[in-house]
Order: sequence, then structure tokens, then C-alpha cells
Amino acid sequence: MKTKFKIALLTLGLFAGSIGVANAADGTVTFLGSVHSGACSIKPDSVDQTIRLGAIAKHQLQDGGKSEPRRVLIELEGCDLAGLTDNTVTTTFTGAPSSVVPGALGTVGSADRIGIMMTHGSKVIELGVPTTPQAIVAGDNTLEFGAYVQGAATGTIVPGDFSAVTNFTLAYQ
Repeated sequence: MKTKFKIALLTLGLFAGSIGVANAADGTVTFLGSVHSGACSIKPDSVDQTIRLGAIAKHQLQDGGKSEPRRVLIELEGCDLAGLTDNTVTTTFTGAPSSVVPGALGTVGSADRIGIMMTHGSKVIELGVPTTPQAIVAGDNTLEFGAYVQGAATGTIVPGDFSAVTNFTLAYQ
């Protein structure tokens, strides 16, 4: 009986001690990721990124004007070219198209009569269409694109905040 009492007391003490540890947490760490069958891994900072396009003067966008382009980088790591025929990758960007700037990604927010254009080299990227293939090597690679804000060709640009989201898909050849 004494032994059962000691075990019960010890169990109660361990339980009470674990409650104190559980309540002592100062934060949370969440791990996210995915596993895919592509030839390269995508660096975590490239999976979900924010590109700051800046505070653009309205007059710069009037009559189809555009802002300064900003770099959009997709960094790949650990590329293994085994099984590829051309050692290239294409990128397809998708998203809601702009209703006022043909070929542009649509925006949401209080700014109006604008869209986001994306480029690959000197070519404008068409949403939903793979880019020109880019050569990749074994190991690490960086895919470089551009993005800028373009105003509608007609009408008055409405100042305000905006955001837009595009998803990308990589296809290895």
C-alpha cells in the first residue's frame, strides 16, 4: 500500500511539473514545407515572397506609364539534372488578370486603374504561359524576373494602396 501511495504521489508530482512546463512557453515555431518530384528544391525565401514595388507617383502611371522595375528572384538549390533532357526550367505565373491593363496581373485595394506587369529579360510574361526555358546547372540556380506597375492607357489613375498575388509553377525539361 505504501508503494502504491508513493507511485501515485510521484505520478501526481510529474503531472504537476509538466503543467508548469507547458505554461512556460514564450512563443511558437511552426514548420511548413512540401515534398515534390522536381529536379530542384526551392529555397524557403523564394516560396512565399513579398516584392515591394514602392510608393509610385500617380503622374508616372498616367496614360499607360509604368514604374521602375523591381527584381523577382526564385532561388533553387540542390538541383539534380539526372533525368532531364535539356537541363532547363520554365516558369508559369498565374493569377487574376487586370480588367484595365491588358496582360497585367490585377490588383486589389484602393488604388485603381493599374496592373502589375512581369518580365523575363526584355519580354513581358503572359499569365498562364510558360516563360522561355532557362538553363540550369547542378547545384544552386537563380531564376530572375522583373515586375513593375503599369497604369491604364486611358482614364485617371486613382491613388491608394494596392496588392496583387501571383502563383508560380516550375517545369523541368
